[in-house]
Amino acid sequence: MEAVKTKTEMIVASENLTHLIAALIPSVILAILVIKKGLRALEEWKFARKNQCRKPPVAPSRFLGVGRMIALLSAMKECESLELIRSWHRQYGKTYRMSLGRTVTMTIEPKNVQTILALKFKDFDLGYYRNKSLSPLLGKGIFSSDGEIWAHSRALLRPNFARSQIADIEVYEKHVSSLIANIPSDGSTVDMQDLFFRMTIDSATEFLFGESINSLDANSQESTFANNFNMSQDGLAIRTRMGPLMALHRDKAFTKATIEARHFVDQFVQRAIDYQAASGDSKETAKALDQRYIFLYELSKQTTDRTVLTDQLLNILLAGRDTTASLLSITFFVLSRRPDIWSKLREDVLKFEGERPSFEDLKSMTYLTWVMNETLRLYPVVPLNTRMANKDTYLPVGGGADGKDPVFVPKGQEVFYSVYSMHRLPEVYGTDATEYRPERWASLKPGWAYIPFNGGPRICIGQQFALTEAGYTIARIVRQFKSIECRDPRPFKESLTLTMASKNGTKVALIPT
Repeated sequence: MEAVKTKTEMIVASENLTHLIAALIPSVILAILVIKKGLRALEEWKFARKNQCRKPPVAPSRFLGVGRMIALLSAMKECESLELIRSWHRQYGKTYRMSLGRTVTMTIEPKNVQTILALKFKDFDLGYYRNKSLSPLLGKGIFSSDGEIWAHSRALLRPNFARSQIADIEVYEKHVSSLIANIPSDGSTVDMQDLFFRMTIDSATEFLFGESINSLDANSQESTFANNFNMSQDGLAIRTRMGPLMALHRDKAFTKATIEARHFVDQFVQRAIDYQAASGDSKETAKALDQRYIFLYELSKQTTDRTVLTDQLLNILLAGRDTTASLLSITFFVLSRRPDIWSKLREDVLKFEGERPSFEDLKSMTYLTWVMNETLRLYPVVPLNTRMANKDTYLPVGGGADGKDPVFVPKGQEVFYSVYSMHRLPEVYGTDATEYRPERWASLKPGWAYIPFNGGPRICIGQQFALTEAGYTIARIVRQFKSIECRDPRPFKESLTLTMASKNGTKVALIPT
């Protein structure tokens, strides 16, 4: 009987111990988490103290820490987000902290931007969420990867932007001629933004694939590839803004467009792989194929990995089309409202003989260069950018009462830098910083306060290609038409996807000479 009682007591004691352990587990886990958080906070404090960091201003978070994010999303919907961010900087300073559903550092201080993009380049990445959001269309290309994958991509692509290819005016002339042919000669209204986006995808596909989609032709493939490419980009922009919540993005049209856009490019990739096989089999075939420069064929000499080639082509296509088209569209948006600038620009262009300017002529058109610089200053193609710290680090200024002390940036925190706001700093550009005045570039040397193509190791490798194509296009149109008229008096409103354009297009009339 005693044995049975003892056994029963042992079972009860065991059960009690089990319950006690089960009850203690959450407390133990919580204690471990608290200790880890405390140790992490101590580690951050020591790092900040060692580097003499001071806290920057903090913007009130509003409504449970997501009020600012709601305000920003609302402003994006109204096409006013860039000015909202600029107003925050005027209120809280060049560098401050705020909550956008998570704590971020906002800065427009040129020294900080230089640090992020160049001096401490290895301390910052694009970040997991940004790369993940772009991956359906862009894969692991140069604009959607970090670390060794990015370095390999850049090394792969850079040799293909040799000056000899950029300076070849014939690369641009065919498509500029097609664009001019699509401009009404009777003074009727035309949306130049639509024509510019068509022209740049035509020239980009010919340069990259060896075959243009000829979207300026009414009977082209525009309705297939270009529309799919545009729809996919719209979806990528939504995913990017959703960040950690991008998994909730469900859009069958986006998925279908993305698959078809990649499939379209994949066909050209297969031709390049076949080209390499032909090059190995026959010197005559290789010589025939090498007579005309084709970006993809040159790239395929370095790799025949199908996915790598498709990823890189789509990355370069996005940059090559959007950068140039945005610059052209907004330049003509401004020119239609500023006949004084049009006259000076035309005078500059007409100094050079011949309908088609050479590469050297373009370099000598000083006022044309100033005009493009001023457009990229006030309306940068990528007006807002981010980086994420991949380790504990700090920015050189922005902390303390006077904003001159370093600012600690913990691992995993994002830093937003508004190129749009930085390009309008009065201490750099003068009291008329928001005014479009090309003449300011006669003596202006803004340094890191001017980064239309980013800076540091990730500076845009195709910037000279974009500037040459844009300059050539502007020069040809200005020579062909004696005047320009605005046909839409509404002020500029931003259209933001992955890049910036005019929400209402560029509706003008061009009067032939």
